[in-house]
Amino acid sequence: MIISRTPLRISFAGGGTDLPSYYRGHGGGAVTSAAIDKYVHVLVNRKFDPSIRVAYSRTENVDRLEDLQHELVREAMRLAGVENALEVHTIADIPGEGTGLGSSSTLTVGLLNALYYYRGIHKEPAELGAAACSIELDRLGGTAGKQDQYIAAFGGIQYFDFHADDAVRVSPIPLPARDRESLSDHLSLYYTGITRRAEGILKEQSARTSEKLDAYERIRQLAGEARSALIDRDFERLGEIVDEGWQLKRGLSSGISNGEIDARYAAARAAGAYGGKITGAGGGGFLLLVHPPERSRQIATALSPMERLPVRVTSEGSRILFYGE
Repeated sequence: MIISRTPLRISFAGGGTDLPSYYRGHGGGAVTSAAIDKYVHVLVNRKFDPSIRVAYSRTENVDRLEDLQHELVREAMRLAGVENALEVHTIADIPGEGTGLGSSSTLTVGLLNALYYYRGIHKEPAELGAAACSIELDRLGGTAGKQDQYIAAFGGIQYFDFHADDAVRVSPIPLPARDRESLSDHLSLYYTGITRRAEGILKEQSARTSEKLDAYERIRQLAGEARSALIDRDFERLGEIVDEGWQLKRGLSSGISNGEIDARYAAARAAGAYGGKITGAGGGGFLLLVHPPERSRQIATALSPMERLPVRVTSEGSRILFYGE
């Protein structure tokens, strides 16, 4: 039996420039993001018979890999070279789709890590990130970017360069544990109660890339400014950067925000938040806020009855928690 644990993520700046429609034709993209202490667990176990059983929000029992309807599990098994006699269970701290915390890519990375380890193969984080991108973007023809796969694999706080030739450079942002805890104290996630599939929003963004080049260029620059703010421990400046990026991103697609989200965000700013954004592609999921720790209670009151999700930034990337015969 193998159990992997892989973190979800928040991004501070640069989201959207990791889409192939942008970085391949416009000089590359950049994203600054962080892993958080909310995880997807994947359990892999050998079955006595040659069939495949996969348990997630539903349960599948199939005799052939090609009959498996869960695309990510099917393609991860195929890529890792495991095609039968297997049981796979997935458990997420944040269930469901459309939360904006990178859950689909986190699952893909966790699946690959567990499946390769099942075969006795150790994969480095860069290999896991690249393999997950291959599944989601190439094999399944997805519209998402590359940041989620790489932050899930590496963990920590990272600055990513996405090059036009599809190469990815990963640059860790060096915050010691004490400063990482301070950063966590300045962050809050509030659940909007709205879930959405990112695919439609991202397709519209990709189709309109050439119309929005000035906005994308500034969003890419903000990733570097967010890195500098983190290195300087200037969390007020970080909040301002997140806010500017959110204002720019709202102009990229019609579905990124709505009146309810805008009202909630305005209330959080009035209660003392430095800045914030809707996580992921937008349209719902979680509202990320950067704020003085002493304003946490006032912000919670202003956003009531929205539910706050306590999170901490973690240095941990995808890892194997358990291996047993």
